[in-house]
Amino acid sequence: MNINNVVLRRMQLELKSPFQTSFGTQQEREFFIVEVHGDEHVGYGECVVNSRPLYNEETVKTAWHIVEDFLIPAIYDKGEIKHPDEVSEIFKPIRRNNMAKSSIEGAIWDLYAKENNIPLAKALDGTKTQIDVGVSIGIQESLNDLIDVVEGFVQEGYKRMKIKIKPGKDVYMLAGVRKKFPNIEIMADGNSAYTLQDIDIFKKLDELNLMMIEQPLAHDDIIDHAKLQPEISTPICLDESIHSLEDAKNAIELGSCKIINIKIGRVGGLTEAKKVHDYCAEKGIPVWCGGMLESGIGRAHNIAITSLTNFTLPGDTAGSSRYWHEDIISPEVVVNNGIITIPESPGIGYEPVESLMDKYTLERKEFLRNEVEI
Repeated sequence: MNINNVVLRRMQLELKSPFQTSFGTQQEREFFIVEVHGDEHVGYGECVVNSRPLYNEETVKTAWHIVEDFLIPAIYDKGEIKHPDEVSEIFKPIRRNNMAKSSIEGAIWDLYAKENNIPLAKALDGTKTQIDVGVSIGIQESLNDLIDVVEGFVQEGYKRMKIKIKPGKDVYMLAGVRKKFPNIEIMADGNSAYTLQDIDIFKKLDELNLMMIEQPLAHDDIIDHAKLQPEISTPICLDESIHSLEDAKNAIELGSCKIINIKIGRVGGLTEAKKVHDYCAEKGIPVWCGGMLESGIGRAHNIAITSLTNFTLPGDTAGSSRYWHEDIISPEVVVNNGIITIPESPGIGYEPVESLMDKYTLERKEFLRNEVEI
């Protein structure tokens, strides 16, 4: 692949309704899109950062800086790239900044798939033609509000409800949902809001027949999770603690979890996501694909990675209409009875709509190969 030009677009979309987690409440989603221009095709990636460093250390501004000042020059310095797996090696000297790395790596994967006239899912060695998906539900003001939201998604056919919790909005809320919906699949997402001192809460959650509880303890912990897991029957799923294959190996070795949530941006790209997936498959640890309120471009990458065989649990890749008044791709991501059909067209399988891209772009910057200092 010859990469001749890279374009960054800082964008903002407004959510249909506020999305509340233990980190706070979001009404808008600021992010940026990476366009990688080859000789004949354009690859698209999404940087799934937040405006504030609450989920991880990166922000839109810091990720843009890393991409502009370090990652684009590193790509141009490499010259021709034969396969996207090379990108993670090119970026290896630069520590962390995984979401920045993932954005340009994802665009190169899309370009590679288009140049080889295959779907991104096939380029990743995915085998599925359809994937089951769940939905992520933010913290609601009351139990009645939560039940109304869950009921709507049950009627839409979503396969699993992920319900955000925090101290004071956990056992009572989930118990109320379980009473109303005794047979649906429910998981709880603690987003690191708890400690081992909350063992009584976890014991009560154990009674609710949950699929899993996601990242209940500190964002960088695997030790305390290893202490908690033997004390409860509900499987622990790790999210924020897993930034690499090495993290996954350590967590599994210690018994810190029984499930892992793979987020492409969090682990630094599709290549590393595949490595985590393959290792978990070898160790009998099921995985699923988490979401970061992506636009359709990031959502398309999630769909592609979920085509791999060990993504056996429904992920967070809800349809575009779940979050956005209008998405920036055509067609939008559509969920039918909890299932997304994986596109068969080359690359990510969805086409960015130029007029909508321009409509929601706050800043655009171009980086021509012969003009970037390397």
